[in-house]
Amino acid sequence: MLSSMKIKIYGADWCIDCLNLKNYLESKNIRYEYIIITNNKEASDFVQEINNGKKIIPTIDIEGKVYANPNINELNKILKLN
Repeated sequence: MLSSMKIKIYGADWCIDCLNLKNYLESKNIRYEYIIITNNKEASDFVQEINNGKKIIPTIDIEGKVYANPNINELNKILKLN
């Protein structure tokens, strides 16, 4: 069930893709934890490490599986919203 899924978004407030993702999840009433990487070395290092040295945001951790900036169609498949 989506409401019980553990979702973490690693992003930044200046990132339009991050804002769009947050708005989309909120429109579907899907809970998530938002982690701003701007001044968070640990989170920033995680994003860089998981993305082969690149700081790709949003990076989304869904139940321990990590996705780098998925589009809405990919996200719908991951969350089984189709």
